[in-house]
Amino acid sequence: MKKTIPCLLLLLFAVLANAQQKVIQLYPGAAPGSENWTWSETENADNIYKSNAIFNVSHPTLTVYPADTTVQNTGTAVIVCPGGGFHSLSIMQEGYQVVAWLQKKGITAFLLKYRLTHTTGGDPYQQQLDDNKRPGADKEVAAIADMAVADGRTAIAYVRAHAAEYGVMPSKIGFIGFSAGGYIATATAYDYTPENRPDFVAPIYGPYPAKYQAETIPADAPPMFIAAASDDDFGLNMNSVALYEAWVKAKHSAEIHIYSTGGHGFGMNVKNIPTDSWRDRFSDWMGQLGYLKPLSDQKTYTEKRAEDWANWQKYIEDRIHNDWPFIKRYDDENAKLPPPAQGEKRIVFMGNSITENWANMDPDFFKSNDYVGRGIGGQTSSQMLVRFREDVINLHPAAVVIEAGTNDIAQNTGYISLQNIYGNIISMAELAQTAGIKPIIGSILPATDFSWHRGLEPADKIIEVNNMLKAYAASHHFVYVDYWSALVNDKKGLKVELTLDGLVHPNLSGYKVMEPLAKKGIAEALALPVHKHHK
Repeated sequence: MKKTIPCLLLLLFAVLANAQQKVIQLYPGAAPGSENWTWSETENADNIYKSNAIFNVSHPTLTVYPADTTVQNTGTAVIVCPGGGFHSLSIMQEGYQVVAWLQKKGITAFLLKYRLTHTTGGDPYQQQLDDNKRPGADKEVAAIADMAVADGRTAIAYVRAHAAEYGVMPSKIGFIGFSAGGYIATATAYDYTPENRPDFVAPIYGPYPAKYQAETIPADAPPMFIAAASDDDFGLNMNSVALYEAWVKAKHSAEIHIYSTGGHGFGMNVKNIPTDSWRDRFSDWMGQLGYLKPLSDQKTYTEKRAEDWANWQKYIEDRIHNDWPFIKRYDDENAKLPPPAQGEKRIVFMGNSITENWANMDPDFFKSNDYVGRGIGGQTSSQMLVRFREDVINLHPAAVVIEAGTNDIAQNTGYISLQNIYGNIISMAELAQTAGIKPIIGSILPATDFSWHRGLEPADKIIEVNNMLKAYAASHHFVYVDYWSALVNDKKGLKVELTLDGLVHPNLSGYKVMEPLAKKGIAEALALPVHKHHK
């Protein structure tokens, strides 16, 4: 059957298809019944219909497409099963476009690639046409169909067993299939176990398998949504009607939509005819059954980010009018801290949330080394410079580790030039030196973006400021600690295994990488002779 798609959509969903998604092998080894299959899965549009298709699937998989974070998560999962006569998968309008639509509904989609007939000539559509005329081919396809149904049932069992991992409810797992995928969808509504029973099914222009028509419909059969067109090229509209009648006769929930025109394989294609509305009716149906109800009243990711930014701006506004540098933040702690004992080498860590988190996440590192944490989340170098006397000089440390710059580049208190960031940091270093305190300048940690202020492209700006600070430290006999090189990944960001939030803040493992570098820098600074302040 011929299925077309506009070039723009083809490119769009090809990008979606190639995005980094988790792919699950349905079986730990070779799939049962096809252990000797050696052909490789292929996806292209090099066929008689010039339509993107997947064929020669010998190792069935599920690809996970999480619910869109900009909408509320429903906790519903839907396994998407494209059609293609068990020769191919019509992967665009019955696969990638379907999962993208479901994601926008707050549904986690699982795209099923089930086992298919072996295509030997490179064109699954041509082979399907040839097989329709070849004696005995129908029995071969029937055997493949049984394997595909087994793959569908295994997929449901997998999603249910791993529901918590994907943030879905084990009682909200549906199955939608198109054409041959509709055959599989219908089959999963029979002969199931508690583990692989679908909670709802939606065969779209699918055949009603003859082998199941003679079976008794299970007493707890799942609700069913059916759609087809009267002018279906393969006459499957009557199969759809028969399936609906069987479900209703057995007193099970069912809904059917038969459109006057649309042919076979309309899928997600927009034809500007009534078949375009089947997805809306399917959405209405899922909504009535409660499958589109959000898991909670929790705000969406977009709403939460907007709220966080608004709250941050309010916090900054309040600070501007009350205590902009937050000088009073450590008033009590500073008052309780006695002067350094004879021979004590007190070290103060001055910084932002990276320093504050460090003291909170690994307090033993600070306590056992006589280190004092004076980090304040969200602070810029301008704010640190204003409170430097209260939180560093007045504590009479032997040395200070200065970690600043991240929030300046994030524009937490407005735009500031890289030269001014550099100037603030070296001003703190020079104030320390004048007070007889050894300054240790820490590099700004790598980051490719800021979750609270997106789109500033900080990676190269961080490198530029770090180079300025490193050169200054070398020319003024100060110690420079290069955390950046130890934490950076190949994209100039923080290594994912060392980050708490995926972008800016280290986790405990990240701090464990930083700690020996800090200790080495402190030891080097304490061993340096006192140098006069350079003007």
